[in-house]
Amino acid sequence: MSVPATIQDEELTVAERSTGLPSQRQVMELLDKEFARAGYDLEDVVVDTAARPPRITVVTDSDSGLDLDAIAELSRTASELLDGMDSPPYVLEVTSPGVDRPLTTAKHYRRNQGRRVEMTLADGSTVSGRLGPVTGPTVGLVVREGTRGALTVRDIALDTIVKAIVQVEFSPPNPRELELAGQSGKEG
Repeated sequence: MSVPATIQDEELTVAERSTGLPSQRQVMELLDKEFARAGYDLEDVVVDTAARPPRITVVTDSDSGLDLDAIAELSRTASELLDGMDSPPYVLEVTSPGVDRPLTTAKHYRRNQGRRVEMTLADGSTVSGRLGPVTGPTVGLVVREGTRGALTVRDIALDTIVKAIVQVEFSPPNPRELELAGQSGKEG
């Protein structure tokens, strides 16, 4: 019996065989080159055989972000390719990773430059600040330090970050923070 989850095994699960849906690996192999050709990275695929009707969720992103037109075009492309596999009926969802996705690669940090994040470091400490540029193996983080809370940029080695999550902001960012994060004149 299968539960809704990302299917990562090389072998098809019993549920996939019974539904006729492709595996996560098959969907990724089918879509990866087409998405890359259009300028998008395929971040993840979730095949949920327990949903009625079954659901295939494709998570994609790019350095320039995703707008509704891009999602519509990628949805058409994915649908055409998946329909060519002679799969039974399913719901297809093409989406962006969302703000709550943990940052795990240098490109994730680069794509979120200027946004506030909370990081847990390998030594167990937690630090919050605004993401600056990724430079080689480090990312800049604009933080408040000292008794006066002066803004400074702290370079953090990517391999020391255990977890990093973008924080939702409800007020406009401090212009000086944005400037130090390399986002002068841009919204965070």
